[in-house]
Amino acid sequence: MMQMLVDRIKKDGVIKHGNVLKVDSFLNHQMDIELINEIGKEFKRLFADCEINKIVTVEASGIGIACITAQYFNVPVVFAKKSQSINIDGDVYSTQIESFTHKRTYDVIVSKKFLNPNDKVLIIDDFLANGCALVGLIELVTCAGASVEGIGIVIEKGSQAGGEVIREMGMRLESLAIVDSMNAATGEIFFRDADKKE
Repeated sequence: MMQMLVDRIKKDGVIKHGNVLKVDSFLNHQMDIELINEIGKEFKRLFADCEINKIVTVEASGIGIACITAQYFNVPVVFAKKSQSINIDGDVYSTQIESFTHKRTYDVIVSKKFLNPNDKVLIIDDFLANGCALVGLIELVTCAGASVEGIGIVIEKGSQAGGEVIREMGMRLESLAIVDSMNAATGEIFFRDADKKE
């Protein structure tokens, strides 16, 4: 666990109806760059043993985190674009992802120019809930023949199946904070013990 992040979630995280944790005051609407800079350093520390030459995320809230993280790896960021078009250009990899927060399905695309079989990818995103977005990103990367070297998540919702789904795929998944449960009545947020093994 990244204690600085856990403390900030406890202080400024808001529990909304439907098991939604809002962290828009510091992570995915207004962004605390000092905190995100520390998040980038922590991802670099966690994946220092990996040979990474590209970071992949999905628009929009993962982009800022991915960009700051990329500075520590000295690699480019590729973000999957959400496309409203049913006419997918042949020069892209495409898949569909379902957003837990927005309750809708998006077509997402990545240009074939920016992902290739030589790429060793670190996937970065802000949240992991049901895992649909990550499964979609993994599919895009593997369609390109590239390899997913690791996945870095800022906040994982441990009460939902996403983390288990991704780990069962054999992926190396590092989450900086795992929220096990939330109490909307009291505003309390409970985190997985950092010493507890998966």
